Amino acid sequence: MVAYIPLIFPATWLLDRRGLRLTALLGSGLNCAGAWIKCASVSPERFAVTVSAQVVCSVAQVFILGLPSRVASVWFGPREVSTACATAVLGNQLGTAIGFLLPPVLVPNTPDDPERTGHNISVMFYGTAAVSTFLFILTVIVIKDRPPLPPSQAQAVLPGSLLEDYSYKQSIINLMKNKAFVLLLISYGILTGSFYSVSTLLNQMIMDCYKGQELNAGRIGLTLVVAGMVGSILCGLWLDHTKTYKVTTLIVYILSFVGMIVFTFTLNLDNIYLVFFTAGVLGFFMTGYLPLGFEFGVEITYPESEGTSSGLLNAFAQIFGIIFTLIQGRLTTAYKPLAGNLFLSAWILLGVILTALIKSELKRHNVNVGANSNKLQALPAECPEDLPSENKTSRFKLEPS
Repeated sequence: MVAYIPLIFPATWLLDRRGLRLTALLGSGLNCAGAWIKCASVSPERFAVTVSAQVVCSVAQVFILGLPSRVASVWFGPREVSTACATAVLGNQLGTAIGFLLPPVLVPNTPDDPERTGHNISVMFYGTAAVSTFLFILTVIVIKDRPPLPPSQAQAVLPGSLLEDYSYKQSIINLMKNKAFVLLLISYGILTGSFYSVSTLLNQMIMDCYKGQELNAGRIGLTLVVAGMVGSILCGLWLDHTKTYKVTTLIVYILSFVGMIVFTFTLNLDNIYLVFFTAGVLGFFMTGYLPLGFEFGVEITYPESEGTSSGLLNAFAQIFGIIFTLIQGRLTTAYKPLAGNLFLSAWILLGVILTALIKSELKRHNVNVGANSNKLQALPAECPEDLPSENKTSRFKLEPS
């Protein structure tokens, strides 16, 4: 989480300047390298090697997390772009689900047999390295910057390559001046940071209320993420069908708040099957919100880069995730899980209010709809200052052909 915050700016600059392929290659390549370094760290005296490998994987994450909205916008048409984004987010959640499920199975708790523990960790690390290598090879073969023809009018009106006068700094300034996007940044950071905190501390919360339930704690985490994968896809399909970005985002946010309240007050009822259900409901809405936030951000900031807007959203999620995890962890240790969960619930309620205040202006959708009556084209400007004020953007102007 810490690595993401300072590195997101060079990563999104690279995505804007060098394109999708190089960014994806760096992400998958560094992830592969970090996985192999971990294989050399299975020994009590090599903890520094473990940390170094984790740093490499953390840097790789910076290049990966911002790709879903970029891939969706560049490669998919207006009736499938939200589903594509949700599917890409689902892939990330699938890895998290596997992370909940496999480690307790591959590395059971054997404190009296360190050699067996080391062997089990080696099996897990080499398996991870093999999968990461396979994915890196697939990235080299499959990923390209863009299709031969643009899939939507919103992509067609963009210039094929960035103009020389394009300023990444100005793009960031434009996003920060967009009041709707700033509200979305904070509300997205609150809800996604809360999800990160709950995911990180779930095992601690379960073990506090249900002694000796290590395996079920992992299964509950799996339930949280798998339900979220279903929610992510359904929300993406709904957006493509209705284009009701703000209403859908607000409803899912409210239901996430309700789910957090229910999870908080049913956690200690001595019924672990009820916890499975409430965690699934919570994950369904919290993870279902992730592609909604990405796509809503792209809509209200178009024509700014999708990678930059989604990168900033992820950066705020990491910041809130770090703060919430530290505070909730302290509250959970000192005053039981109820206090930590109530702390998150109060912040999520604030996120609901901020989401309700967002002014919904679907700029990308309006360009795609306008294509039915007015064909648009990109006209690169040698000197943007000479353009009429209503046609100025940081990259191009739009005019009827």
